[in-house]
Amino acid sequence: MSKSGLFAHFGSKEELQLATVERAREMFIEQVSRPAMTARKGMPRLWKIIDLWLALVERNVFKGGCFFSAASFEFDSRRGVVRDRIAAIMHEWIGVITRAIYEAQKAGHVDAKVDPTRLAFEVHAIAMGAHWAFQLLDDRQAYSRARTTLLEKLRSVATTNSPRLP
Repeated sequence: MSKSGLFAHFGSKEELQLATVERAREMFIEQVSRPAMTARKGMPRLWKIIDLWLALVERNVFKGGCFFSAASFEFDSRRGVVRDRIAAIMHEWIGVITRAIYEAQKAGHVDAKVDPTRLAFEVHAIAMGAHWAFQLLDDRQAYSRARTTLLEKLRSVATTNSPRLP
């Protein structure tokens, strides 16, 4: 299909970009969020969210690494509806991680003194660092290191009531 034919189908470059972002979101929900919700609330669900997120990128579902990492970096300094939609989806994703941490606290699996917003930030930052190292530096151990780091972090905030992590 020609470039003009593609834009004619979507109406504009911006509409094509938005449709691409929405399809990536649907795929992410199908392959990460929805399956993670099958895990027991608490630490099992929190870990499954993290593990499935890393596995999605490792499986090369999106050519070029983590779609939302790449889109975030590409659009972070551009104003407009595409940037706004990507930002909204990223807020939504960090909210999923934060809620999983709150649920883990309510289940007695994560220390009540832990700030869920801060821990979600740390989880996200470690995963984003792994995406960057894997994609830009061709570091094939990036996800292994990220998993080890994230498991150590979760173990450090786990209570004695928490189910064992892998």
